[in-house]
Amino acid sequence: MRPCREPTFLPLTLSTAHAGRSPAARVVQATAHRADSAAAECWAALLAGCDAPGRHQLPSRLRELSDATAAYAGPCHTARIDQARARVEEAAAERDGEDFAEAFVGYDQAVATAIARAHPRLESPTR
Repeated sequence: MRPCREPTFLPLTLSTAHAGRSPAARVVQATAHRADSAAAECWAALLAGCDAPGRHQLPSRLRELSDATAAYAGPCHTARIDQARARVEEAAAERDGEDFAEAFVGYDQAVATAIARAHPRLESPTR
């Protein structure tokens, strides 16, 4: 059973990625949505104390997002993103819900920052 509305673990990344219109930005958007969905499934598995398939998909989804972000924003943010990703993966492996939630805040900030810095002058539609 899936809740009507899943939690969002990458709100900054999702909103920042949607500001881009290039093909590379669309790849980041798609991978961000897949990673966010995997995070929600992993979160549900952590809360339920079970070993759901989503928990095992999370590391590959995070790597996909990290790789797409590096391709879009350049490699200068890779170390920070990889460090944050490793913390999320460790928390998921240890089934530590509190650390998982905190680690996702850091990962979301690292990815969103890289995306935003790739194109710091995104034009507003009102300009």
